[in-house]
Amino acid sequence: MGILRRHRPTLGVVVPVYGVADYLPACLDSLLAQSWRELDVVVVDDGSPDHSGDIARSYAARDPRVRVVRTENHGLGAARNTGLALLDTAFIAFLDSDDVLPPDAYSVLLRSLLRSRADFAVGNVARWEEGRLDVPPWMRRLHRTNRRGISADDHPEILGDVFAWNKVFRTPFFRDAVGGWPTGVRYEDQPAMTAAYLRGRFDVREEVVYHWRIRTDGSSITQQRSSLRDLEDRTVTKRRTAELVATEGTASVQAMFHARVLPGDLHRYFREIPGCSDAWWELLRRMVEEFWGERSLTQCEIPPAQRLLGWLVEHGRREEAAHVAAYLAGHDGPLPRVDEGSGRRLDVPGLDPASIDPVALRLRPHER
Repeated sequence: MGILRRHRPTLGVVVPVYGVADYLPACLDSLLAQSWRELDVVVVDDGSPDHSGDIARSYAARDPRVRVVRTENHGLGAARNTGLALLDTAFIAFLDSDDVLPPDAYSVLLRSLLRSRADFAVGNVARWEEGRLDVPPWMRRLHRTNRRGISADDHPEILGDVFAWNKVFRTPFFRDAVGGWPTGVRYEDQPAMTAAYLRGRFDVREEVVYHWRIRTDGSSITQQRSSLRDLEDRTVTKRRTAELVATEGTASVQAMFHARVLPGDLHRYFREIPGCSDAWWELLRRMVEEFWGERSLTQCEIPPAQRLLGWLVEHGRREEAAHVAAYLAGHDGPLPRVDEGSGRRLDVPGLDPASIDPVALRLRPHER
């Protein structure tokens, strides 16, 4: 009779936990129900103030693939680094504790990597909001075809998929090329994932491998954009990412990054302009000046309304920016447009077009 040997788990999964008692069971259930069974799960209880840690320990008590480590609260990046240091698996993934995985998520990514021998694989994402799943249009565009073993130069816009959690990495690559997660700052995903794209080869998958829960109770980090701390952290991570692209990206990667990736999230901040504090407005202006002072946002590949708002921010026209942002928030569909001899332009009620550079109002041929 042969000796029964336990195979070393293939995939290590780090699950940072903080104040997610209402969401953690669904997250861990989806993880442990994965069709890829060879898992080593490290739940990092990051000093959680609720009973999230107790929930995690109850899962560890009944499933030997789960272990729990408790630390003082140091934030998401530090918690991920703690879990990473405890794993000795060929592959690594990171799962946020308020989200869930489709049953075959890790099978899709791992099988792709085993075929391609790439450094990591990235899959599509669906937003999960009020019981409905929806793939954002920009994610659908980035993942519209399967690609194997490519570089950032082959698909530079993929740098806009900055999430940590829809990817599986070869562990040695992650440790050597990425090194770990930034700590003490929000939005730590973007500089770390940019380093991975610039330094490795990767697979892109069409399949949805992650259900990203959109929390409506205001407790999510991404729902606090009107705070000064949030905008400060966003500026820091943009700066770090831009420096990486400037030093390690090819010309095509740099061009796409500055035209579409770097300004891609500004619309979320522009909508906070009405009612913002003086300090927040000044920080927004300084951030825009830092990254687009030499090249106006009107030259970027972002929607027309965002180019207009960008121009208003660049020129310190706060009242008009607040007016446009408020109008846009209450308006269903694209902003009104009018025909002129030279083409079409935006026409926002209450905004004097004669006082604005025509380039900030002009529609491009494909937008007409």
